[in-house]
Amino acid sequence: MRVRLCPASVDLLQSGGCITVCARSRCFDMHIPPDWGIFAALIVSFLIFWFIFGRLFFGPFLELLGDRERRLREFNERTEQLLRDEKAAVEAREAGLAAVRHEALSRREAERRQAEAEAARIIEAARADAKAELDRVREGIEHDFRAAGSQLEQLAETLAAELAGRVLGRAVSNGAGAAANSEHQ
Repeated sequence: MRVRLCPASVDLLQSGGCITVCARSRCFDMHIPPDWGIFAALIVSFLIFWFIFGRLFFGPFLELLGDRERRLREFNERTEQLLRDEKAAVEAREAGLAAVRHEALSRREAERRQAEAEAARIIEAARADAKAELDRVREGIEHDFRAAGSQLEQLAETLAAELAGRVLGRAVSNGAGAAANSEHQ
């Protein structure tokens, strides 16, 4: 917008009168100094509109903005609280899982030790049974061996007496051998 002042307007301006401003083929009159009546009416109308708009529009709008800000702050605080609760719940769950794992490992270790002890006891009992059986069988074999040895000794004496009797051509008298020889004939 361009403002053109005509030479007559410049003279009026200097004398404190009215200025005509022409812009785009329109002319407006400006009063310098302003008309105080119009100025007072403008201020009163501005204050009335300010009061009305403040009461009807600005107050509720500012209250709405305040409520929204308060709700957003509450939602933000609630979100932070929920995040803290979630973090605490995760930590509690992890601690619970760690405790359950520890308990399960302890129980498994105790059961393993118990099973090893039971297996060792069973093996020891089996070894003791096997040793007892082996000792019994060994004693039986030694008894049979002694019995067989005494039988062989008696048989050897009998054979020796019989052989001696045949070689000498007469009966050889040996206490045990004579009884055996007489039974044999």
